[in-house]
Amino acid sequence: MEEVPAAPNEGISLSALRSQFSVNGEEGPKYGFDGSKYHYGDGTSVASQNSSQILTGYDTLDVGPNYDFYANTNAQGRVRRSRPSLFQLHSNIEEDSCPPPLYEETNTGRAPGDSSEDDVEEPQSEPTRFGWVKGVMIRCMLNIWGVILYLRLPWITAQAGIGLTWVIILLSSCITGITGLSTSAIATNGRVKGGGTYFLISRSLGPELGGSIGLIFAFANAVAVAMHTVGFAETVQALMQESGASIVDPINDIRIIGVITVTCLLAISLAGMEWEAKAQVLFFIVILVSFANYIVGTIIPATPQKQAKGFFSYQADIFAENFVPNWRGPEGNFFGMFSIFFPSATGILAGANISGDLKDPTVAIPRGTLMAIFWTTLSYLIIAATIGACLVRDASGIMNDTLAMSSADSCQGLACQYGWDFTDCITNRTCTYGLSNQYQSMSLVSGFAPLITAGIFGATLSSALACLVSAPKVFQCLCKDNLYPVIGFFGKGNGKNDEPIRGYVLAYIIAVCFVLIAELNTIAPIISNFFLCSYALINFSCFHASITNSPGWRPSFRFYSKWMSLLGAVVSVIIMFLLTWWAALIAIGIVIFLLGYVLYKRPSVNWGSSVQAGSYNMALSYCVSLNQVDDHIKNYRPQCLVLTGPPSCRPALVDFVGTFTKNLSLMICGNVVTGGPSPATLDTASSNSHVTWLNKRQIKSFYHGVVANDLRTGVKMLLQGAGLGRIRPNVLLTGFKRDWRKDKPSCIDNYIGILHDAFDLQYGVCVLRMREGLDVFRQAQTHVNPGFEASPERGVNTSVPPAPPANFSLDPDAMVTEPQPQPSTVFQSQQGKKTIDVYWLFDDGGLTLLLPYLLTRKKRWARCKVRVFVGGDIQRKEEQRKEVMDLISKFRLGFHDVEVLPDINARPQPEHVRRFEDLIGPYRINTAQKDGHVTAEQLNQDCPWMVSDEEIETNKPKTLRQIRLNEVLQDYSRDAAIIIVTMPVGRRGQCPSALYMAWLETLSRDLRPPVLLVRGNQENVLTFYCQ
Repeated sequence: MEEVPAAPNEGISLSALRSQFSVNGEEGPKYGFDGSKYHYGDGTSVASQNSSQILTGYDTLDVGPNYDFYANTNAQGRVRRSRPSLFQLHSNIEEDSCPPPLYEETNTGRAPGDSSEDDVEEPQSEPTRFGWVKGVMIRCMLNIWGVILYLRLPWITAQAGIGLTWVIILLSSCITGITGLSTSAIATNGRVKGGGTYFLISRSLGPELGGSIGLIFAFANAVAVAMHTVGFAETVQALMQESGASIVDPINDIRIIGVITVTCLLAISLAGMEWEAKAQVLFFIVILVSFANYIVGTIIPATPQKQAKGFFSYQADIFAENFVPNWRGPEGNFFGMFSIFFPSATGILAGANISGDLKDPTVAIPRGTLMAIFWTTLSYLIIAATIGACLVRDASGIMNDTLAMSSADSCQGLACQYGWDFTDCITNRTCTYGLSNQYQSMSLVSGFAPLITAGIFGATLSSALACLVSAPKVFQCLCKDNLYPVIGFFGKGNGKNDEPIRGYVLAYIIAVCFVLIAELNTIAPIISNFFLCSYALINFSCFHASITNSPGWRPSFRFYSKWMSLLGAVVSVIIMFLLTWWAALIAIGIVIFLLGYVLYKRPSVNWGSSVQAGSYNMALSYCVSLNQVDDHIKNYRPQCLVLTGPPSCRPALVDFVGTFTKNLSLMICGNVVTGGPSPATLDTASSNSHVTWLNKRQIKSFYHGVVANDLRTGVKMLLQGAGLGRIRPNVLLTGFKRDWRKDKPSCIDNYIGILHDAFDLQYGVCVLRMREGLDVFRQAQTHVNPGFEASPERGVNTSVPPAPPANFSLDPDAMVTEPQPQPSTVFQSQQGKKTIDVYWLFDDGGLTLLLPYLLTRKKRWARCKVRVFVGGDIQRKEEQRKEVMDLISKFRLGFHDVEVLPDINARPQPEHVRRFEDLIGPYRINTAQKDGHVTAEQLNQDCPWMVSDEEIETNKPKTLRQIRLNEVLQDYSRDAAIIIVTMPVGRRGQCPSALYMAWLETLSRDLRPPVLLVRGNQENVLTFYCQ
């Protein structure tokens, strides 16, 4: 289309330069162009070009860049625009007979034909969305500041010392920090929807690893609810014990309180995300107040009551004493402490887990997550250092344990320097206070103990609430993807925020089950391995996406390193085994099991994962590397270009070739769609439904469709263009043209011409003929290339296939999606103890022997016996048999039955000769043509299929040989599983196409078993040398 520059102050409309045109159908104008936009006859239209004129200065159908062109969903209450198709821009619509695929502006709820923009539906109320502070940073900080902070960090400091506690904190923060950077990179590589961690991993690494880790991560979050709830219940039970109250006993009290607490948290979650967010803000304020209260308490001078419990305010000696480790108990080692502390650092994904509820996840997740890691790490370091500088490890809490002058020499412990003697409880290990003995040491140190209790309540409940929300959100996204059976029931959402009510109930049940354990130190290590496994895969996802160099990997967050991500993944796996090796094996085993299940089921999803990009890189690298090595006979494989047309129309041909190429060599199903290039023909040729049909039938094959003016031209395109590098076809395999006597002579010439073209291009050629034909049903002939139709011919003893059922469809999409079985063929069944009869009449390089050998390697054909027939002389029959047997044994094919046919050159029966003459009669040059003024050269040029008497006489020996050979086949191979015969070659220019076609017909007619005519390209494909 010509573009005319628009003046600065006035636009030049195309309608002024060109009259309106339209394409008419039977019922009036179907579509048209009025100078401003395309439109249908009912009034609907394509996007206007007004924006194009503003952006480009031209009045043209082309439009400028627009967000709607790249979005997958519509904005609520707004009409979505679409760019014009290439067909609209490129084609001459006035000359084109079929309408272009116009892409209408779409608007959900508008009736067809109603183009009014005033009738757009009312926008629905927006769901609750959160920014990076409220939605990510506060949520992550609350989840990190969990039960471990208040109830276990002082105890870990006493065990590992301040120095190693800092190492534990920094090591955990390094892992979570690297994971946070990887998460930020993945989250900024495109729009992030709901599903959090599962969404990030699955869309990066694919459904196989994404699905397994999503299931594990959701389960780990549900167990984390129990961990934080048990921490809360321990605190409440301790307060009850101080006041002398009890429900049953300490363990059962924790269980009862925990179940009640989880039930209350479930009620808050069911109230909706808005209420949950308000509760989180309240918990955040309470925790900040408790922190301030703690810092103030460390500065206030210690009272005698606090000194009796081991608190002496800041003292350099206490800091030095507590800086080194003092391991106690069965968990007294570095990795034991690390396994208990690490779950407190796992809250970094709390914000990402509600990615569907964030205003802008690509901004909120990186900023909020990294800020949360920084502030919580700093707070952990400060608390470990300050409490380690104020509190001794052991104290009795008894006011009378002051240091007496008489016992000064025998006093043990650092408290002796401050006038206290805790020797008795240290010796007897009965101390109830101090860093090593009291979990709630922060309450002792603080200025006002109830505020620390409130902080414990806030930290534990907020973390439990965040995990209770995260687990169903992640699980809901997993359920909606339908990767695993049964769980789809839990994917249903409710309300404007699509709340997973069923998922909440499931997470509640899991949490209650683990609450009943009622032991915090037992629950914490259980989830450590699951979280570490998740972190390892997140880091590996970032590394893998970076290393594949996919153009689609363009994260807006640049502060990451693929090598740091790889280090984070490796360290996470190592720590998994150092913490609890058996738990690591269980976690990895579950991942592998779920991975294997998804690989087996092969869900029909395509998320553009880095695994796909990596597969492409590997395939490309291997293909290029093959160019550096010359082909060798030992590595020869029959790489087949199979002229199937739509593969679903010739399943027998597809099944046969797939039998010997599966897991061995290349198979390409070629389809030629005749006609000019248009959207309809291109879509027919390149439809993905053909590949889907092949996959559903478990055929390992490529599909290649081309559009050409005629069949022979299209096959030439396939012969020369199919394949890549050295992975390209070397054997052309086609079906036998059974309707050649009914078809136009030009189609016969095209069919034989295709075989000649293949020989010219150094292809081996195979032609498969079956008595019942290759097409599924005659009713499907509209799907079949006219050059390969397989209709039963008259005068030949053939069986007509039964009529299809009324609901049967040959459409590939229907055959994939409908529950009806795909058509079965003889090549899908076990062949039993039949024979594979090979008539190795001419040496074509060995392809005639190689194909039956490959068949016998398959389970369905393994029990078949291969019989090799060769021509010979009756006087030297046994000698010739030994010669052939010796040659075959050198090839190590395992064929032991060789038979010489001395009568193969005998004269055929007269009735069979007459039958051949009747077959070729319609194509012979008659007397009128001989007596006319048309020369033989001109007749041969205009009608190359016609056969002259001279050509009949010249090729008479070959003709008689094909007739006789058919008689031999009838005698020897009537009950074979398949007959493989060396195919005769007709000389180009000396053997007319009709005569050649008659040879193939005569050679393979009236045979019950399938017949495969084989002719190699006369180059060796077998060798008995080892180099």
